[in-house]
This record gives sequence, structure tokens and C-alpha cells, in this order.
Amino acid sequence: MRQVFYLLLALCCIASCARMGSPDGGWYDDTPPRVVSSSPNDKATNVKTQKITINFNEYIKLEDAQNKVIISPPQLEVADIKAAGRRILIELKDSLKDNTTYTIDFSDAITDNNEGNPMGNYTFSFSTDDQIDTLEVAGYALNAENLEPIKGVLVGLYDDLSDTVLSSKPMMRVSRTNGSGRFVIKGVEPGKYRICALQDADGDFIFGQKSEMVAFSHDIIEPTCKPDIRQDTLWRDTLHIDNIVKVGFTHFLPDDVTLLCFQQLQTDRYLLKTERPAPNKLAFYFTYGNDSLPQLSGLNFDSDSAFVVEPSLKNDTIVYWLRDSTLINQDTLTIAYSYLGTDTLGQLTLHTDTTDFLPKVPYEKRVKEQQKEYEKWQKEQEKRKKKGEKYDSIYPKTVEHLKPKISASGQVEPQQQVTIEMPEPLARCDTSGLHLYTMIDSVWYNAPVELRQRSVRVYDLIVDWKEGGEYSLEMDSAIFVGMYGHASEKQKLGLKVRSADEFSTLLVELSGLPAMPDTAQIVVQLLDTGDKLLRQAVAESDNTVTFFYLKPGKYYLRAFIDLNRNGLWDTGQYDLDLQPEDVYYHSEEVECKEKWDVTRRWNLTSTPRFRQKPAAITKQKPDKDKKQKNRNLERAKQIGKEYIQQNMRAL
Repeated sequence: MRQVFYLLLALCCIASCARMGSPDGGWYDDTPPRVVSSSPNDKATNVKTQKITINFNEYIKLEDAQNKVIISPPQLEVADIKAAGRRILIELKDSLKDNTTYTIDFSDAITDNNEGNPMGNYTFSFSTDDQIDTLEVAGYALNAENLEPIKGVLVGLYDDLSDTVLSSKPMMRVSRTNGSGRFVIKGVEPGKYRICALQDADGDFIFGQKSEMVAFSHDIIEPTCKPDIRQDTLWRDTLHIDNIVKVGFTHFLPDDVTLLCFQQLQTDRYLLKTERPAPNKLAFYFTYGNDSLPQLSGLNFDSDSAFVVEPSLKNDTIVYWLRDSTLINQDTLTIAYSYLGTDTLGQLTLHTDTTDFLPKVPYEKRVKEQQKEYEKWQKEQEKRKKKGEKYDSIYPKTVEHLKPKISASGQVEPQQQVTIEMPEPLARCDTSGLHLYTMIDSVWYNAPVELRQRSVRVYDLIVDWKEGGEYSLEMDSAIFVGMYGHASEKQKLGLKVRSADEFSTLLVELSGLPAMPDTAQIVVQLLDTGDKLLRQAVAESDNTVTFFYLKPGKYYLRAFIDLNRNGLWDTGQYDLDLQPEDVYYHSEEVECKEKWDVTRRWNLTSTPRFRQKPAAITKQKPDKDKKQKNRNLERAKQIGKEYIQQNMRAL
């Protein structure tokens, strides 16, 4: 036992020797870099120079200075910041402002050169006045639509309280958000401020492009501070707490400002492109839709009644189907067209243009390909004839059938909407040939069914599905005939409606509702584990929402205040002083199981917005903390292990 004691004592001595030499080069430098001096001094006053030198006790690296180092007030001309050996050299290009505190926030960009040990968050400050401003404003910048933290967005303060300051003046003091959407604006002078966020695309610190993500608030920020106490945990090791101590610190307020960033709806309308994706159709693509569709006039053909027009849901894509086979086989269709587009003043005006529409495969090439197929068939038949095998003397005519695409097969859910999509617009639809049968006591009976057109090529099958019911959907041949003469074949499809016992029901009871006009409604959305919308429903007058027939699984909940009752989340508009519609997340997942009736009571406003979205469906993850490496401890353990093994062999 005494020998073992001496061995353990030797191990402790080895691990505690900070400068012991060894054949493999000695101990590592695990200490982070430290500032030893600077010119001017940190927190110096009455500074006039635009050149700053910060000296360290060892060689350092500066990581991604352009994005990580934030200078406040913001510099319109980019400052020159570089690491050189044991120092960082900074040259401010903008003239210094009088009576102003400057902060240079390095975040975690500084590490030592050899081991990469981080210095930690470091901020250098100085003042052109005779005092330093030390107040701070902190909070979060989130995407207004889904409460995702936004990384890298600028957040700024203005001492000008006017409503148009964001679009007329650069930010006065700035910060940039991290991976959690967190920002801290430092070096703030006591006073009253407006606060805004901006995804500054052109680097002028002004909201000048409609495509820039922005957040604005009419709340007045008055930064203050107070002495406060926090608890720090001292760990004996990774499993055991050694002590919990109370540490005093200066608490800067506000520290929970929440800015909801949005991108304005891009209503400028431009024609992106035109094309002829197939010989039988033309397509127009716009940046934004309009109720007024383009007007087409054929210059080398008669365009009267030449098209079947198929607009998209938002009217931003319009397809023109050619009716006449002669036009389909015509390689060049010269068309003059007029459409409403945005001019240089942002107004919709009539634009007129002319384009030659050519198919990707010319008619002559299509004919040659058909001829090759015929010659290939002919050679095959000649070979068979010479071998005395059965052959055909007449080229089989290919009959193309219309093939409707039905959105269901096999099983359907009780409230599922079944659709039938046609490959081309229809010339005829004979619904008398559409039959639905249901089995009752092993006997098939007629069931009511209706076909309702949703768009040019999509039809809804209107059926009152019965839970657990068994159905047969049967279509006679040629009940659908396309505009090119293709007829549908006879078709039969068996469908079984799933039983209610296979599903769950979710009741959501809302409380803590925000102030909203009487004309507004609350829309609750059911999300999957990827934050994707599955269903939505409007809250009843008693502030409840029920989701029936939910498949077993895990779900999440989101709600928004639908101010205009259009059932859609609407973004904001800075020029109109219009905020985006408020969005809320239920902070816990909802698990549904078969035959379960689940109830969730949800207070929309009890949790701050920046803490609402569950981490499991948050795509923007927090930045990984740079940790100080402790390679000496690992090396000491290894040396001790080798020492014990050597001495054990000697014993």
C-alpha cells in the first residue's frame, strides 16, 4: 500500500509541474491571450487619433474581422483592422465625431496563434469627450413569420425619434446579432432612443432597399443600469458541484428588447421570362400577379380563340394552351402582347412587346424521330419475316389515352379532399359516367358523388366519406376528353376510409390573448417536426380550436393574429407604418396517440416571444462557444499513466 501511495504522489507532482521539460516538447500553452497595453488606453477620453494599437502578451489571430468586429458608431467607410504578431492594428477611415464614445466589439474573434485558445468577448472603447458612456441595450431579433432567430442582422439606436429615421439617417450605435438572435449595443449615453433592425445589403446603415429585412418599433428605449446579483456554480468535477456563490454585477436595462424582422411584400411586377416549354403551350412568368392577364395578338397566325388560358393561383405564371394542331406544328409563333408592369416610379403601366415563340424541339426534328421509330419497327419485322417468325405488315397506330391523376389510392382519411388532375384542359366532361359505390353488409350500393372544377385542369371529388367505409370509384371510358382528342380509359379504384380509432383529436384552449381589433381572428396552425404547416383552423368564439383525425405522432402549434381575416399571415410595410401580423408558438411539443383526446391550454403571451419557439424545430442554432483547451491536463494524465505502468512493471 505504501508503494501505491508513493506512485500516486508522484503522479500529482507530475501533473502540477507547469514548466517541466519532456522529450516531446514540453507543456502546452493553455492560457488565452491577454491585453498588456494599448494606444490610446482602453477607456481613454479626449482621444483625437484614428489609429489604435492593442498589444497582447503572445502572438494572436483575428478571425473574420469583417463580420465579427463591430465598430460603433458605424463606419460608412470600412475601417482597416488586422492582426500583426502580438498586436491588433485599427485605422478608422471616418472622421471622429465630437462628444462620442466609440466601442470596438471583437466578440470572440481573438485567439492565440498556436493553440487557438479564445480570449473571450472583448470590447475596446474610448471617447472623444471627457467621459465614457457605458450603458447597454440588449435583446433579440427574430423572423416575424416563424420566430426564427436571425443571425448577422444589424440592430441600431437613433436619438432622432421621428418615424422616418430608419430610411433617412444612418444608425447612431449598432450591434450585430449572434446565432441566437441576441444583440448587445454598448457604449450608450443616457437618453431616449428608437431602435430598429436591418439586414443591410448595401452597407449604408439606412433602410433603402425593399428587399432588405427590417424591424421597427415605436417604443422609446431609455437605457438604465442597477446593481444586481447572480449565482455562479463552481464545479468540483463534471458531476459534482463544489459551491454556489453569489456574484455582484451591473445589470444593464433593457436586456430583452424583441425586434420582429420582416421582408416587405415585393409587389413590383416585372416580366421574368417567356418560353414555349412544349409545342402545344406558351408560358409567361412574372415577379408578381395581377388580375389583368396579358393580352396576346398573333402576328403570323390568327390568335382569335387560339388559346385556353391557365393562370396560377397568384396569377404570376400564365400558361396558354394552343387549341389548333396546325399552330402546334408551326415552329415560330410571333406574338405581340401587352401586360401591366411596374415603371421606374413604382406605378403599374401598360407594357407592350413582341416575341418569337419557338419550341425546344422543332417540328422537323419531331417528324424525323417518328420516322426513325417507324424504320426501326420495319427492320424488326423484316428480320422476323426472313426467320419465318410471326410479323406485322401494318405499323401499329399508337393510341394516346388521357390519364387523369387521382390524389388518393388505397386508403383515405375521413376528411380528406380527393382531387383529379388532368394532363391537359378538357374539351368534354361527362360526369354521368362517374360512379361511386359503398359496401354495406357485403352488398354494393350507390353513393353520392360530385365533381367540382377547382381550376383549368384540377377537379375536386365531393364525397361525404364514412369512417371505416369501403368504396369503389369507377369511371366509364371516355368520360373525360382532352382538348387534343385524348379520351380517358375505363378505370376502377378501391378506397377504404380509415377508422376514427386510428386517429387522435386535439383540443387547443387559448388564453392570454393580445389586444386586437374586434374584426380580427386568431388562426391556429398545426406543424410537423420540421416546422412545416399541416393544417390550420380559426379559433371559435370561446377561443378554442379542435383538430380532428390526427395521425399518431408529435406536433407543434403556432398561431397568428389574422387582422384582415384572409386566413394568411401578412407581412409588414415600413412606408405605411404597418407591422407584420403577430405570431406565437406553443413552447412544448404535442404528442398524439391512437384513440386519444388531447387537450392543450395555451397562454399566448405568458412566455416572451424570444423563448417561445421550441429548440427542436428551430433551424437557426446558437453559435458554438469557443472553449479554452485544457491539453495540459490530458498530457498530465497520460504521463502519470505511463509512470504508473513503468513502476508497476519494476515492482
